[in-house]
Amino acid sequence: MTPPLESATAADTDPEYPGPRMMAPHRVHDLRGRTIRELRYPAGAAVIFTGVPGAGKSTALRKLFGDYPDSHLPARSPSGAVLVDSQQSRKWWQHRVRAVPYPLLLPIVHFTHYLRIRTALRHADGPVVIHDCGTRNWVRRLVTAWARANGRSIHLIMIDAPAELARAGQISRGRTVGRLSFQWHCMRWQHLIDRAGAGVMPEPAPDSVVILDRAAVTALDEVSFAA
Repeated sequence: MTPPLESATAADTDPEYPGPRMMAPHRVHDLRGRTIRELRYPAGAAVIFTGVPGAGKSTALRKLFGDYPDSHLPARSPSGAVLVDSQQSRKWWQHRVRAVPYPLLLPIVHFTHYLRIRTALRHADGPVVIHDCGTRNWVRRLVTAWARANGRSIHLIMIDAPAELARAGQISRGRTVGRLSFQWHCMRWQHLIDRAGAGVMPEPAPDSVVILDRAAVTALDEVSFAA
């Protein structure tokens, strides 16, 4: 059974909207099948949107922070958050080496993406929002270490989409992951989401985890940061 929502006060409710309007995540919050309008994080937080390829991470980021993925570089949203999406690194490299097939570019695209994450966590003067699948243990450890070293709290938003919908999402964007690689992502994701759904933080433990399904992402209007 999904635990009741916390962190909502009378000031955070809307008589025309069922349930709390705003939540400040502080533990594991499973919001699948629920709706909330706003997630609010500390001013210098690092917030990672995770999910298997095709789950809807970039779509959610565009909705919540603006149409930034057309940029080749990390972008600042109207709310002041620095957004680091792997699509930015992919477009940066494809613009420069157009003759190289994308699968051959993947290692350097990944390296560039992680380097940009590290730079943003070190030097950004506000919150940092990160796109990552979340299924690689070593990446979670690196990003957590970089965030902690720079005094940032770290928070996960897990977008849980069925494998068939995620695969359809890959096809619709015209960029698919190899079948074996996708199966590996799904296997690792299922392990993480099962544990998180039971209230168990992934390792290394972040400051909070929010689990969303597609409907919950659609209902979410804002990710904000405390002044």
